[in-house]
Amino acid sequence: MVTTSEPGTVSPDRLLPADPTTRAIARELLTCVEDLPIVSPHGHVSASVIADDEPFADPARLLVTPDHYVTRLLHANGASLAALGVGNADADPRAIWRAFCAAWPVFDGTASANWLVSELADLFDVREVPSRESADRLYERIAARLGEPALRPRALVQSFAVEVLATTDDPLDDLAAHHRLAADPTFTARVLPTFRPDAYVDAATPDFADRVDRLIAQAGEGRSGYDGYLTALRGRRQHFLEAGGTAADHGVRAPRSLKLEAPAAARLFDRVRRGGATQDDRDAFEAHMLYEMARMSVEDGLVMAIHPGSLRNYDPDTYARYGPDTGHDIPVPVEFATGLRPLLADFGNAPGFHVVLFTLDESTFSRELAPLAGFYRGVYLGSPWWFLDAPDAMLRFRAAVTETTGFSRYGGFVDDTRAFCSIPARHNVARRVEASFLARLVAEHRLTLTRAREIIVDVIDAAPRRAFKL
Repeated sequence: MVTTSEPGTVSPDRLLPADPTTRAIARELLTCVEDLPIVSPHGHVSASVIADDEPFADPARLLVTPDHYVTRLLHANGASLAALGVGNADADPRAIWRAFCAAWPVFDGTASANWLVSELADLFDVREVPSRESADRLYERIAARLGEPALRPRALVQSFAVEVLATTDDPLDDLAAHHRLAADPTFTARVLPTFRPDAYVDAATPDFADRVDRLIAQAGEGRSGYDGYLTALRGRRQHFLEAGGTAADHGVRAPRSLKLEAPAAARLFDRVRRGGATQDDRDAFEAHMLYEMARMSVEDGLVMAIHPGSLRNYDPDTYARYGPDTGHDIPVPVEFATGLRPLLADFGNAPGFHVVLFTLDESTFSRELAPLAGFYRGVYLGSPWWFLDAPDAMLRFRAAVTETTGFSRYGGFVDDTRAFCSIPARHNVARRVEASFLARLVAEHRLTLTRAREIIVDVIDAAPRRAFKL
């Protein structure tokens, strides 16, 4: 494994097993996938960044500010989020970079270390350790290169060998950036929109009623109330499908579904829309809408990706100052089997229905997720994400689920990132982890090497295409 103290020395054996025999097998397996294109079915890079193709502003806003893995740990070690540029466009980029370099040792042992070292070495040929003393030299070196055509967004997408890159988009987005990219014959990657309705189904969203009113006004086809609401959601899903989208992403607080008859659902909708609803009302509405979204996915074919288990905007002061997605979402325990039973009982085996289940709660890997994916034709296992997208956690996932599901029920790796330049580094980590796990099975004579070669290509390349209908 590469260390943060030696950014220029990226070992070809990083993350591969220490045992020489198993490592040799892992090396061979890695060669089967190391040069495959990147298929990224879930992420948060903005399509407009790629479509506009403007040079990146500076090293800090490229490598530090957009990466909440980085900013949250710097904050824990004393840095101000505002000083790191979070929610603060006026922050001094040189000061951000100096704070990042001075705190470089705090990343030792973290997943971020792997990505940061790869980014610095592979993109900018940095062979000097970031530190308080080297910060200005490194800033100047990287900044000088950001104007190069090869380091603009579209060129990087091509050089990263990205074949498919999914974004995450508001239901009312006009998707103009996606249309611009699709119409450009010189740009070969597929940048696909993903329908993300959370702010329109989570009644705890501060401006929920205003958002719903706008949704109905723009897409309700003249209908009102709950009927107009469902009509608008169906119409906007179709808008995403027509733009090439294949998935709908649901960042629910809990993986809970509730089947209500239309009159009861309409009454519940009216209560949460007016405001003053109880927490039980809001939870019930979100659970019912997850069920309704599954019904819509059966109708229109959009893949459901469910990302539950995050207590979002945990710190009230940080949320008030900087808003959402600023590094203080905290994982909480979740329960899938009981909560999703109404949804899966009705739709889990429906023709064409796909749901990819993600978790931040490792205890659910073998207890619930693998058994669910091992029975329902429509259920796929989401890769370890967010706090679990680290090498050891990814290996724990493989060990926990494979004996129940094998490899066929895997949904493929997702990078889940806003940090544009970390995309290839994250996918490379996933490929090395899969090679390491499979190498152990071969070394223990539980798989043949021939079969392991086939499996690693399948889980890296075919699995995301299959699960996300790519």
